[in-house]
Amino acid sequence: MYVPLVLTQFLDRAVELYGEKIAVIDENKKVTYSELNDRVNQLSHGLKALNIKKGDKVAYLAPNTLEMLEGFYGVFQLGAVMTPLNTRLKPEDYQFILNHSESKVLFVENELFPLIQPIVPKLETVETIIVHGAESNREEYKSYDIWREQFSKESVERVELDEHDIASLLYTSGTTGNPKGVLLTHRSNYLHAMSTMHHLRVSDQDTLLHVLPMFHVNGWGSPFYYTANGATQVMQRKVEPASIFGNIQKHNATVAHMAPTVLNILLEYYSLNKERLNTDQDMRIVIAGSAPPPAFVTKVEKDLGWEFIQVYGMTEISPLVTISQIRPQHSHLSIEEKHSTKAKTGYAMIGSEVRVVDEKGNQVPADGKTIGEVIVRSNNAMEGYLKNPEATSDTIKNGWLHTGDMAVVDTNGYIQIVDRKKDVIISGGENISSIEVEGYLYNHPDVVEAAVVAAPHEKWGEVPHAVVVKREGSNVSDQELINFARSKMAHFKAPKSISFIDALPKTASGKIQKVQLRKEFWGEKRKVN
Repeated sequence: MYVPLVLTQFLDRAVELYGEKIAVIDENKKVTYSELNDRVNQLSHGLKALNIKKGDKVAYLAPNTLEMLEGFYGVFQLGAVMTPLNTRLKPEDYQFILNHSESKVLFVENELFPLIQPIVPKLETVETIIVHGAESNREEYKSYDIWREQFSKESVERVELDEHDIASLLYTSGTTGNPKGVLLTHRSNYLHAMSTMHHLRVSDQDTLLHVLPMFHVNGWGSPFYYTANGATQVMQRKVEPASIFGNIQKHNATVAHMAPTVLNILLEYYSLNKERLNTDQDMRIVIAGSAPPPAFVTKVEKDLGWEFIQVYGMTEISPLVTISQIRPQHSHLSIEEKHSTKAKTGYAMIGSEVRVVDEKGNQVPADGKTIGEVIVRSNNAMEGYLKNPEATSDTIKNGWLHTGDMAVVDTNGYIQIVDRKKDVIISGGENISSIEVEGYLYNHPDVVEAAVVAAPHEKWGEVPHAVVVKREGSNVSDQELINFARSKMAHFKAPKSISFIDALPKTASGKIQKVQLRKEFWGEKRKVN
């Protein structure tokens, strides 16, 4: 008998098999899977009372919290569409997204409500605002706890769902214009969860520390595959290294997902506090985003004693499609070669086809040199961008999703992202990977963070410029770092200039916003490449 692949099955399984097991730890709150299900049912009954129907958009503006997690399943039971919002946007961004998505209900964390308050009169479709953590109702909104607790914990009558129905609507960062709304079905999220839980070895023995925000592609799908396996989920509300290390130790966490920049913060904190930090427990750190330097892998596995796992994906593919772990036939590699390989993008996960192709669509040779674009064909892929058929057709061509990421394939078949298309530096006709240059700079002991962008040059068109965060108390000069880079790589690749900054601009998920750094040199429009 055919059973549609819908996400409500994951919580149903957890309640049946792990009902009395702790599901969520959120600061001082602990709930079992049965108690989580009760809260989810109350939420669904409440949304039903607000006349939310299948296909309606329900938006969430919240950090990682119990209320955020239960939102996914409470929304899904009615066939509505979960629309998580980035917590670091400006009020006008929320106005665009809420109106563009035609969201009917908005849930918002109490401390984030000031971001919404200025735009309330300009919201065209939002009928109700409900605030997590509010002690009482106000004219502008309802208190979540007061509102939810009036509804029954009994099972809600669910709508009939097809696996091809839209489950989630996630908006891209919109660094070069208005954000685009990515439409993901129950099927794509479900099959992504099945593939990822296998590759990440997720089990009911796991305790996940939710470091990556759940608005970021559902925190890499974690509300789905960790719930399906009955894992305990610990909510990390803010990216604070002391709190992260504290929660890992206090709750015996076994796995955490994060961006490379967040990992860098943890490594820096550890180097300053190693005498009083205990990192004895088995821990898997799952890193996605731009490829980290191999030095990061060495520090994680040697200094912290944790397992480093590099993955790759994007919002448009639910998001993960590759993983970089050492396959048995490469076990003979030296420790240094293994760490270098682990820092690469890797190979395709089950259920996805990943290729690197040239401008004519031909696969590039596995020589570690020839650069092409990463394209993906996967069960995880989006249905398209909401109300944006032009952008959809620009991204999905002949059944393949074009990522805009440029990569090479090494002789062992591991893909390595070298840059975003827009971040590749073309100097005198030579392609320079900003990621490669950054990797060398990270080997310098006085460099905490580094980002390399193209700067205009009269002779070469553009050349590498590095923006560096120095270690506190360091007196390293720009010329010292330039000389250091030249000693490690071809001179044309080394930065021609360096500027120092207190902190690199980042997105809410920890990605460095190079578009902001380039503006110093190019204004709003880059003249070359």
